[in-house]
Amino acid sequence: MNLEHLSAQTTADEIKACLTRDGAVIVDNVLTRGEMDAVADELKPWIDATAFGQDEFSGKRTKRTGGLVARSQKCRDLVMHPLILGTADRLLGHATSYQLHLTQVIKIGPGEPAQAIHRDQWAFDFFPFPNGYEVQCNTIWAMTDFTEENGATRVVPGSNHLADKLKFKLEDSIPAEMEKGSVLIYSGSVYHAGGANRSNAARAGINITYNLSWLRQEENQYLAVPPDVARTLPVELLKLIGYRRGAYSLGYVDDLRDPIEVLRPDLAKGGLGDEPTLRGAQEKMREAAGSDAG
Repeated sequence: MNLEHLSAQTTADEIKACLTRDGAVIVDNVLTRGEMDAVADELKPWIDATAFGQDEFSGKRTKRTGGLVARSQKCRDLVMHPLILGTADRLLGHATSYQLHLTQVIKIGPGEPAQAIHRDQWAFDFFPFPNGYEVQCNTIWAMTDFTEENGATRVVPGSNHLADKLKFKLEDSIPAEMEKGSVLIYSGSVYHAGGANRSNAARAGINITYNLSWLRQEENQYLAVPPDVARTLPVELLKLIGYRRGAYSLGYVDDLRDPIEVLRPDLAKGGLGDEPTLRGAQEKMREAAGSDAG
């Protein structure tokens, strides 16, 4: 079974259908090769300064460079890409809201063996989420061509429907081969892994993932993005990195303030439930409790 490839003119609904069926899909040439080269140029100093991993899972010949919202304007654009956010809206829309989970360049060097096949949602202390309840929407943007030889991400299509904590062999997976500028989109429930790099050049991709706002972020965005940088960001990006409540009362500050008010006092509205999604959560809370909270 091969992964489906969609054109850059596809819709979020088409992507969601593929994710529901297979757990992963490739959207080809969302950026031109020149546009991706410009992203790579902006990130190069940070990647060059990054050390290799310290264990087999992170990769002893692999560099993982994070903090991309603070370090790269072009990566902020990728985080906020309308097609990706539209897909996340559909895949994670069963919850009140979702947030940015992590940003990371993954540069797999020559000679790196294949990673162990896993589910990304195991990061949540291996909690067994119900089958079909998605908690992550993940992307890997190809900074270089992804081939089987250079360690393209390997996926077990359809494994999003399988039981948790299964073990797979490498031959159970297929490589997500794609051209520079394309993006692999996959759920947190699909089994996958970084491939073995048997080439003489590094394979690089930008891993940007989103998760439900009631779960902890893998990359601590409040520390990765210093307050002086955060104050300069667009409001919608600020909310996405975590400066909003995750549900009716999750994440407020002191006297029930919305967290965005800490950085942007000019946005103060007062009270809980000032956003439509949060008003909906407030109604659900009331219905579940049977009465107003005490």
